[in-house]
Amino acid sequence: MRRAAKKTLPPPGRLPGRGSRRPRKGAHADTVAKLGRSLIHHGPYNDRIFLYQLDQADLPGITDRLLALAKDRGYSRIFARVPAPARDHFVACGYTPGARLPGLFRGKVDGYYMAKYLDAPAGDAGEIDEILSVARAKARQGAASPVIEPGFTAVPVTSEDAPALASIYQEVFETYPVPIHDPAYLAQKMQGSLRCFCIREPGGRIASVASAEVDAGGKFAEMTGFATLPDYRGHGFAGYLLRRMEGEIRSLGVRTAFAIARARSYPANITFARAGYTYAGTLADSVNICGSLEDMNVWYRPLAGCEAASSQG
Repeated sequence: MRRAAKKTLPPPGRLPGRGSRRPRKGAHADTVAKLGRSLIHHGPYNDRIFLYQLDQADLPGITDRLLALAKDRGYSRIFARVPAPARDHFVACGYTPGARLPGLFRGKVDGYYMAKYLDAPAGDAGEIDEILSVARAKARQGAASPVIEPGFTAVPVTSEDAPALASIYQEVFETYPVPIHDPAYLAQKMQGSLRCFCIREPGGRIASVASAEVDAGGKFAEMTGFATLPDYRGHGFAGYLLRRMEGEIRSLGVRTAFAIARARSYPANITFARAGYTYAGTLADSVNICGSLEDMNVWYRPLAGCEAASSQG
């Protein structure tokens, strides 16, 4: 997708970013807070507010409150995940649709990732275009049917495994937007909306991990937290865990799965493209991950039997 001319609303797709900046090493988590009845993440290391659960009762005033908080804290970016009926209000308040996910809410209402940049010179999208081209070419070669080697097992993990998971995340991610380096945080999330799975080697050590963050009310899930120890990369573990998690969340009534992948990672984007996910757009400079602010690609997949027509908004 190409950017539209200045002052013209582009279709959902790549948004301008502010260029590369490197936050402090070891920094990660946003603060989780309520804004009215809605839920947000915000913090200086990601330099953003992310409205991830909009309560309709907070419209229309929530956009003013988000802007006031951003100015008060010195944040330069605001992101919002909203249902289609709220899209036009956010557009009128200076937001641009960065990604559209058909039928995200309960399989019926489209979802949008909206973005408002308070200082946002355009960035170069050429490398991302190349990565997307490669990912799509891999997908055209045939859908992935991942398998794991004999002796390895893919199993759910529980809060008792939280220290082992945190250790893997510490090794793989220098920084991350939520505190997955903290075993207590992981244990608490696993008792709620987070469904974690891992691949264990024959000796029982965890080699790879991934999770699904389930929104039971919206009937969608974010496929996230993919991490494989260096010695086990190239074995297709991410693709295998993705399929394993899809089976689990279908049983919970989830109708749409989506993922937010590092835009300049060939393996991440290829994994989702080959698994049948569709590219929805790019959010520029949106996450502090692996030591710097990065652009993120959004991918989605309606789960089997749930491809009903959606509200376009």
